[in-house]
Amino acid sequence: MLHDRVLVRISPEDGERRSSGGIVIPATAQMAKRLAWGDVLGVGTGVRHVKVGDRVLFNPEDQLEVEVQAQTYLVMRERDVHAVAKELTDHGTGLYL
Repeated sequence: MLHDRVLVRISPEDGERRSSGGIVIPATAQMAKRLAWGDVLGVGTGVRHVKVGDRVLFNPEDQLEVEVQAQTYLVMRERDVHAVAKELTDHGTGLYL
């Protein structure tokens, strides 16, 4: 990757989801715009706040897709990342933004 670009693979759990009442909502259901979680697989030399292996929150509709060895990835600028998830293991468990 070059400059401030980030290569992301969308997390597989972003497909089908369940409501709090247990109703299955298919991935094709149209709702309001949703942000997606993804795993960072590569970063450019100008990226400062994201590293390989991080989970990031972003808008998948505004990104460019690229296919490498039959896998689809997204390429975005670092500024298009809304949040980076960190897992704190010192005193508790869970995912923190």
